[in-house]
Amino acid sequence: MAADGKLKYPIIAVNEAETKHFFDNRYGTGQSTLDGITRATNILWAGRRVVVGGYGWCGRGVASRARGLGAQVIVTEVNPVRALEAVMDGFQVMTGIEAAQQGEVFITVTGGWHVISADHFAVMRDGAIVANSGHFNVEIDIPALVAASVSRREVRPFVEEFVTADGRRIHLLGEGRLINLAAAEGHPSAVMDMSFANQALSCEYLVKNHSNLASGVHVVPREIDAEVGRLKLETMGIRIDTLSAEQTAYNESWEEGT
Repeated sequence: MAADGKLKYPIIAVNEAETKHFFDNRYGTGQSTLDGITRATNILWAGRRVVVGGYGWCGRGVASRARGLGAQVIVTEVNPVRALEAVMDGFQVMTGIEAAQQGEVFITVTGGWHVISADHFAVMRDGAIVANSGHFNVEIDIPALVAASVSRREVRPFVEEFVTADGRRIHLLGEGRLINLAAAEGHPSAVMDMSFANQALSCEYLVKNHSNLASGVHVVPREIDAEVGRLKLETMGIRIDTLSAEQTAYNESWEEGT
């Protein structure tokens, strides 16, 4: 909206705060996504081939949690830097079509459009499970799945079975909607508290400073991010060190060090 000249007032992009995406997206989505899929299907994760679509902060969380439960994790990406990071984090990385032929559970976490499409459904194994935890139900091309199927039925709550013309069964979870909300309870409050604190403090900042802020998108002030982190540590009973005046001066100086 800002780029198109449609944004008429200042907003703060809370999702870009470190105390938001490092924790809510990574740890919250990672845990609650697997929780939702487990509740819906009661599958055993150990040894299962899991395909994670997208390696943003949510994808990082889902991939690491699936691996922690013993799954063999494959990552698909369109961003070469994120794909390289996934490789160096120890995950298999390949194209979506290659992954579709190998995977047993597919989880989209991109926020994008038709991450899983007709071409992927055409080569999936019998019994594949497909779920979304990234955005709206457009990440999975559900109309294409319906078109490729000769029958559909609900086999248990939040699990719909589609049977293709060649007899393969593909299971769609939660109507393609966010599975951590459709079949579970979303993120625990112990990680959402930081996101809500960012929202509240950012609203306060806007009220106090709106006259000095141009229309457009602004980042969360670093002091708010730092304060949220400090408060979270305090609630956990954890103390950390602080820099001395001499250390601060050294870090900020160009006259010493390299």
